[in-house]
Amino acid sequence: MDVSQINMWAILVAAISRFALGGIWYGPLFEKAWMKESGMTEEKMKSGNMLKIFGLSFVASLIISIILAFFLGSQLSIAMGAVYGLLIGFGWVSMCLATNDLFEQRSFKLFAINAGYHTLSFTIMGAIIAAWQ
Repeated sequence: MDVSQINMWAILVAAISRFALGGIWYGPLFEKAWMKESGMTEEKMKSGNMLKIFGLSFVASLIISIILAFFLGSQLSIAMGAVYGLLIGFGWVSMCLATNDLFEQRSFKLFAINAGYHTLSFTIMGAIIAAWQ
């Protein structure tokens, strides 16, 4: 697949979906548990450069969406896009997180929160990209 075959609207919507899911996932759904397990405090969170954190996070989501589109190719059903996204999110991303978390001796709960987010976000992005390619 070459760049001309990639639907940039699909990339943008997929990136926005990942960013929005992160806001929900690490906000109302798992904020307290994530903060406890990661050692994050309100003070530490407020001391961060939010423009930089959110800006670079969105850029990362765009890059992830572009690379995912290359892997998915074209002529893929929405269901298969979601399945491939799920497999990439769980099989590659979550297992990389698991390796890091094991060596860093982080809790399984933190792993589950982070891996769940990545797996679901890749599943959604895969479906969006497949729908628009």
